Amino acid sequence: MHAARRTSIFATALVFTLLTGMTIACGPAGEAVPPADLVLTGGKVVTVDDIVPEGEAIAVTGYTITAVGSSAEISAYIGDNTEVIDLEGRLVIPGFIEGHGHFTSLGRAKMILDLTKVTDWDEIVGMVEEAAQEAEPGAWILGRGWHQEKWAEVPRPNVDGVPMHHGLSEVSPENPVNLTHASGHASFANALAMEMAGIDRDTADPDGGTIVKDESGEPTGLLRETAQRIVGRAIAVAGEGRTEADIDNEFHEIVRLAGEEALSKGVTSFHDAGSNFATIDRFKALEDTGELPIRLYVMVRRESNETMAERLSEYRMLPEGNDFLTVRSIKRQIDGALGPHGALLLEPYIDLPDSTGLMLEPVDDIKGTCDIAIEQGFQVNTHAIGDRANREVLDIYEETFAAHPDRTDLRWRVEHSQHLHPDDLPRFAELGVVAAMQGVHCTSDGPWVLKRLGEERAEAGAYMWRTLIDSGAVVTNGTDVPVEDIDPIPSYYASVARVCFDGTVFYPGQAMTREEALASYTINNAYASFEEDIKGSLTTGKYADIVVLSQDILTVPDEEITNTRVDYTIVGGEIRYQR
Repeated sequence: MHAARRTSIFATALVFTLLTGMTIACGPAGEAVPPADLVLTGGKVVTVDDIVPEGEAIAVTGYTITAVGSSAEISAYIGDNTEVIDLEGRLVIPGFIEGHGHFTSLGRAKMILDLTKVTDWDEIVGMVEEAAQEAEPGAWILGRGWHQEKWAEVPRPNVDGVPMHHGLSEVSPENPVNLTHASGHASFANALAMEMAGIDRDTADPDGGTIVKDESGEPTGLLRETAQRIVGRAIAVAGEGRTEADIDNEFHEIVRLAGEEALSKGVTSFHDAGSNFATIDRFKALEDTGELPIRLYVMVRRESNETMAERLSEYRMLPEGNDFLTVRSIKRQIDGALGPHGALLLEPYIDLPDSTGLMLEPVDDIKGTCDIAIEQGFQVNTHAIGDRANREVLDIYEETFAAHPDRTDLRWRVEHSQHLHPDDLPRFAELGVVAAMQGVHCTSDGPWVLKRLGEERAEAGAYMWRTLIDSGAVVTNGTDVPVEDIDPIPSYYASVARVCFDGTVFYPGQAMTREEALASYTINNAYASFEEDIKGSLTTGKYADIVVLSQDILTVPDEEITNTRVDYTIVGGEIRYQR
């Protein structure tokens, strides 16, 4: 009924191109043209636009693209005050759009212990010990990025492959510690943190969460899904004494760090999944003063249905001019992640046969959100990783669409769409639902997916990009940063090669072509945010959001793709990063 029937993902962009026209500098009679502010020349310009798919140069005036063409044609746009970049044969593409990430979490991750590269539990304990030696007694020690499946060996003793808290507690007796899993769907607390949070052997599991306990019934320190919030509340209490100025300064630093990292990786737009009204207010204040470093497409999160019904219309922000903040979607989350056994499955986990995962938010509550979204013209983007979770979300969407047949082109999304039952694969295209996926999750998770699902379920339903694309579904790309590095290049490589971090290849028949992978990171993400008329391709009149890469990711051998570096990141015609 809402099928995304399109022969090319560029269809809407093509209509825009035909309406605006592609200005070629030389003109039919070689007429003079106004000089551009910026010209990039002498390279390979891949536009992701079928009307003018390639050129050698591009001209920019103000914050929009003026023309794409040969170097000779675009030379007509060079005036006395035009800034000219000699590309020296390098590749120019549209700015990468991060299709699903957590913007403020990226900034915060830069301010705490980085556990993404640790190889074993002892290394984590050592990092915490060093931090405790420098910290004031009572100060929280926070970290993020550990993943037990990426350690060289399983620590002993352990529960579900994760150690007990005792070693960590011994090196930090005077400092509460909370270390977030790479997925964000679990965390590990030391003894003092659990004491401050009121967690002991008698503490019951919250709805949608697990306080993991050993055979004797004592908490191990591992908190799955919503159980993390118990320690989170203790952390919040510790910050209650801060002044408004302290909070503002910290937020500015978070945004600065996140923007700096994004720009260095060629990301010009970011789908933030998601932020509450208070955070959106802070984003808006920064946009008003020109301090947002990249464009944000923000999903409303952690607001009740009652609050959204009353206030959502106040926060609807559509792009106008050289806009850096758009708000027109809502984020919900029906399950957790596969790594910590939180993804909601139709059948039990192979390695945890007494569990089918966790439902984090009730179906009826998500249905209520969908009704509000329909009424107020908002998109709904729901996190679903397990096959049951995806089916539940598709069922909710289908029911909502059926009740509102007059509402078309909704572009509602399933965030992650990682593990699908074969019966549900065609439903994305049939319903017009966007599969908002992250290529790098496949190759980061691949080596242990079979432990969770078994080979049959993994092959039939895990990271099914090829099947979804061939069915006509829109598939987008991203990193879920800070779950993974925000760098689009590894995610692009994962999408076309599916080579895992341990060197294995995860069902290569589901890989994207290089052109599809580039589209998934540009025009598809623009489509998924209703912004394909202003971004996602290097088309005349669109935002001059441009990336210059050190080599051609469309032609270099697979094994060389990850050597690619970002040389320039341009946002709205302004060079905001140069290597």
